[in-house]
Amino acid sequence: MAFVFIFSSLFLSAQNKVEKSIASQVEMLRQAMINADEVALNDLVGEKLSYGHSAGYVEDKKEFIRKLTSGENDFVKIDLSNQSISISGNVAVVRHRLDASTQDAGKPPAQIKLLILMVWQKDGGTWKLLARQAVKILS
Repeated sequence: MAFVFIFSSLFLSAQNKVEKSIASQVEMLRQAMINADEVALNDLVGEKLSYGHSAGYVEDKKEFIRKLTSGENDFVKIDLSNQSISISGNVAVVRHRLDASTQDAGKPPAQIKLLILMVWQKDGGTWKLLARQAVKILS
């Protein structure tokens, strides 16, 4: 019984460290998106990124970064809440609510409220964003 308790405690401690690492990556991505930081964005997202928008279109890594750094997509503020992280091997699923202010090029300022699903994958010792999908909050 003691062995099971010790093993469970060690497993939960290791998982908590991984969850904190992933949460840190999510926070760095949030900041990089607000700051349109091309270097940070390149470091945080995987080469095969699939980035789905609530408007129904999907971007690859190159297009995702281009739109942010050009101002075509401009996040002035991003707040995340109700975040959950689920880990399975070298893959993590992150869900949260996103409330943001945008000032996209050629458009009036907007407020968006979305539910986000992200898939992060451990790549060379670092967690990288592999996929993201947003849906509009209906109520």
